[in-house]
Parts: sequence; C-alpha cells; structure tokens
Amino acid sequence: MTGVAAALALVLTLVLVLGDDESPRPPLDLEADLSSLVAGFTSSLSAEQDYRSPEAGERRTAAAGFAAVLDAAPAGAVDLGKLGFAVRDGVDRKTGRPYTLVMNESGTERSWGMYLIDRSAPPSLVVEVPHPASDLRTESFGLDYFRRVPGAVLLIAGAHRKADDGRADVAHEVDSVFHVVATTLAGRGLPQVQLHGFDDQNMPDDDIVLSSGATVAGPSARRAADRLTSAGLAVCRAWESSCGALEGMKNVQGKAAAKGGTVFLHVEMSRTVRESGAAPANVIQALAEADLREP
Repeated sequence: MTGVAAALALVLTLVLVLGDDESPRPPLDLEADLSSLVAGFTSSLSAEQDYRSPEAGERRTAAAGFAAVLDAAPAGAVDLGKLGFAVRDGVDRKTGRPYTLVMNESGTERSWGMYLIDRSAPPSLVVEVPHPASDLRTESFGLDYFRRVPGAVLLIAGAHRKADDGRADVAHEVDSVFHVVATTLAGRGLPQVQLHGFDDQNMPDDDIVLSSGATVAGPSARRAADRLTSAGLAVCRAWESSCGALEGMKNVQGKAAAKGGTVFLHVEMSRTVRESGAAPANVIQALAEADLREP
C-alpha cells in the first residue's frame, strides 16, 4: 500500500446505517475524489428515472437524521439508513479539508440527493444545485463553490427535475428531502446560494440573472452583483429591472428563506457562461469574494 493510500485508509471512514429491512449495498469508493463522486452521481440522472416524493414521516426522519450528521452526533443517533442514505467521512484531495458525505442509494425511487458538509469550519454557507443534469454543469459549479468556502454545505438533488412528471423538481416542491435539508440549514441562520442555468436565447444580452427570489435583496446580493460585473459578466439584477421568468419568485427554498428572514440568492447562468473557458472560474470567484456569510 502506498503512503497516500495508507493515509486515506486512516482518515476515511464509511458508516452505513441500515434499517432492519434493508439489504447491504456496495460501499462507496473510498479512493474516488469528490469530482468523480459528483460526476458519477449525476451521470445517470434522467427524466425517465424512478423517483417518488418522501412521505411526511420520511421527511421528519430526514430532518432529524441530517441535523444529527451536521452536529456530528454518534453514528447510532443517525437514522438515515432507513431512507437509503449512506454516510461517510473523508478528506478532499484538492483542498485537504475533511468532509462528511450523505448520499442516497442508486437505482431506486428514493432518489433524494447528495449532501456534502465541509468539516474544516462551522457550517456557514449553503450551496444548492436543484437541477443537476438538467441545468448542465451546475453540479460542477456547486462543487467548485463548496471547495472555496470553509464550512460550506453542498446540496445536490437526487433526480432529474422532470422525473415523476415534474414532482422531482425540488426548487418547486416542498415535499422533498432537498427542501427539508435546505430549510433545516436556513433555520440555523445560514445563507443559501442556489445555482441554475438558462438558454442563451432567453436572455441574450445577459450572462447572469441574479435575484433574491421572494426575499428582499440585501447587501450580500448587491455585493455579488458588483463582483460579477467587475469580472466582466453582464448581470441582470432582478431588484432593479425585469429579468423575465428567471427571477425565482416561485422558488420554495426562497419563499421559506423569506419567511424565516435569512439570505437567499438565486443565480441563473447562461449556457455560454457554463460552457466557456474561464467564465466558470470567474463566476465562482466573484460569488466567493462577495462572501454571502457577511450581512
């Protein structure tokens, strides 16, 4: 065993918390880096995949279980295995920072998401990817953003937004594990940044559409807009002008944030931005420098 492999063996642990009626599932690949894990997780998502919304009791279990994981409770206190989730700890090869991964089983209707908690600092920022595979490359943006902010928590939906006749669209459905996790974190006062993508033809003069959804645009949203503009990106600021149907006013995480008085930033990126050269890095750098953790 090489020195690197030995070190990984010491710092990576796998915890599968299974209900009595569950069959053991293959373990996660402890040698895979986060980029590969995210790519592998999202590669099989499609509009035809199996999906069902969790029932009320399952949502309560998800809320309690995720809160326990977030607080690093003893493994026995985490009841997420009954929902088909595996929980593991690791160290990100790129940043050297420890993390906890919560990821649903593959190939079943319980396609309820992938959640990453950076353990190098107290939880501070929520990065959300509600439409992986549909809003192309947003999951990659989400991981890059997660890696730039110590204490970040990354939420990636577990199904294509069109699965189950659209009921898998977690940005518009409160009956989802994604929404449960997002509201649990918002309930602790954490700001949320939600990443989306749009076709160039919908807003041909803009690279980015920035809004606060149903919340009031505060200083952090304005800082983000200024940083993005300084990076050479054309930004439509929904609090100053009309940005068409891309303002996220019906977004359920945004509505919950407005009700709870926490920060919510809705970021729509053109396809050109998501696929071109240095633009992705510029977007993430600008958002990170805006530091939504500050008022």
